[in-house]
Amino acid sequence: MMTMSFLITALALASTAQAYHQINAKVAFRKNIDPIVQPGQYTSHMHTFFGSDQVTVNTKTSAEAQTGCNTNDNPNDLSIYWIPTLYGVKNENRIPIEPLSFKAYYNNIGDAEVTFPQDFKVVAGNADANSQADVDARSRLEWFCNVGGGQGTKDASAFPTSTCDRGRLQAILTFQDCFNPATMATAYSGGEHRQNSNWCPTGMKRIPQLRFSVRYDVSAAGSWNGVAPLELASGPSYSFHGDFINGWLPEAAENLMAATDKREWQPVGGPGRAQACTPADPDPENGTSDWAESVRAMEGAGNNALAPSVPAVEAKETPATPATSATTEEDNDCYRKRALRAMKRISRIARLSVRI
Repeated sequence: MMTMSFLITALALASTAQAYHQINAKVAFRKNIDPIVQPGQYTSHMHTFFGSDQVTVNTKTSAEAQTGCNTNDNPNDLSIYWIPTLYGVKNENRIPIEPLSFKAYYNNIGDAEVTFPQDFKVVAGNADANSQADVDARSRLEWFCNVGGGQGTKDASAFPTSTCDRGRLQAILTFQDCFNPATMATAYSGGEHRQNSNWCPTGMKRIPQLRFSVRYDVSAAGSWNGVAPLELASGPSYSFHGDFINGWLPEAAENLMAATDKREWQPVGGPGRAQACTPADPDPENGTSDWAESVRAMEGAGNNALAPSVPAVEAKETPATPATSATTEEDNDCYRKRALRAMKRISRIARLSVRI
């Protein structure tokens, strides 16, 4: 028999819950590009892409995403989602670890005023973070073992300090839920903005809140007690971040707002149809999916001395070819500085000589 305290708790949770929709996506491909942060450049740290495969260094619009081969389980969502690639560390080698699952949750639909507009894009998290203090608490970034024990004592945004049972590791990241329709700028609701009816900064509208949930099997990295033999392409665990380019078909994006029950999953229909296709890199002649090649490309954007030495690779992929870019020299300098910061983090971790 349920106790009164259990019923009270259940009712309290139900009253605060909001309708949500969930997208399950498979990996489309892996590549050293980031069309939001480093448009036109092949010198980004490595990212793992999900959803529409129609993503290049120059992708800017929803219309582009909507022409791609889709790995999302809802055919009405051809959005592009990406995260920094996770690697197992063995001395100076990096072993890519592909996610077991990637889920994009659209939460708090009942609080949203408008849906995602076409061409909307957003980045959550801090790719330059080196400590918990560098992590925006509102992103709720957390790494944890999602099966059994093995957590250890750690910061919320740090890797576990001991081996996860069955190698099961999970990361979650929450996105901004306010945006300015005129500028497309984004922000988190709440805090000092609670005096506004929508809890958003003045001039902004409330949108559904996107949350990434990524699960990995890190068994290939071996066991550990202390520093985890894991590394993100962007650096330490704190640097985990997520990018999103809206690819929802317009009719479906409006249907996303039709939340009728605050306690249930919200189905989202539309004109989209299931595809019979295989996702592929639409720009295979440029950039790379190889870690060593990506490091060399980052070196080329800055100081070679900052990078860890890279062992010879038996089978090399096509070297990155710089694309013609319309960005200014000031933009390029910003990209170089960002690459240098990433290389400093990678170099520090490489010197730890973690054994697995």
